[in-house]
Amino acid sequence: MTALLTVADAHVSYGKVEAVRSVSLEVRPGEIVTIVGANGAGKTTLLNAIMGVLPLQGTVSFAGTNLGPLDIEDRVSAGLSLVPEHRELFATMSVEENLQLGAFRNAAAAARSFERVYALFPRLQERRAQLAGTLSGGEQQMLAMGRALMGQPKLLMLDEPSLGLAPRIVADIFKIIADLKQAGVAVLLVEQNAQAALQIADRAYVMELGEFVLSGAAKDIAADQRVIASYLGFQHEEAAAS
Repeated sequence: MTALLTVADAHVSYGKVEAVRSVSLEVRPGEIVTIVGANGAGKTTLLNAIMGVLPLQGTVSFAGTNLGPLDIEDRVSAGLSLVPEHRELFATMSVEENLQLGAFRNAAAAARSFERVYALFPRLQERRAQLAGTLSGGEQQMLAMGRALMGQPKLLMLDEPSLGLAPRIVADIFKIIADLKQAGVAVLLVEQNAQAALQIADRAYVMELGEFVLSGAAKDIAADQRVIASYLGFQHEEAAAS
């Protein structure tokens, strides 16, 4: 199957410090791909560079189009969307107003997008008039994902969606990510919670110090002794015992 997103020999630097080097990856249509690794490995940097927030040396193509010359808005219009780690919601605007902003490039389809987002996140519909800043952490994460989905992306990039959330809410978020695949949305997922990410992903990349050190089917990565020792550890032992 032809890849939806292809990154080839990517390098990303902050001044003289090279945070990502010689990274290549691909995401196919309708696929969940995860990048796991420790904090500071370069995962967030890579997502921001793919989205156009940071300059990238190398090649990034999406749906057959070279993204190099495109700004962030044009990448969104092409069907690429990013939910950043810190969500970046408008706290003094309502849930519905935040969602409306996500449809700014496709206002004609906004009604259909609202219907789709509220079906995925019924809690947002219940709180549609509530200010975003008054939502719980889990609800804010749902709103950030919903806002990104309002643009009807072909590929949704998620940066640490479970960060700071209670285990029960994390389970809800990962179920929704799995549901996105069933709805035909490809997902590129960056996560420190390797166990949860590998359970729902089709394929995985392991990132260390700005480079991919392992890649393959998620089930194979989850069974790799190096990954178990470095990223699963106690969580893996608990799962095996249960």
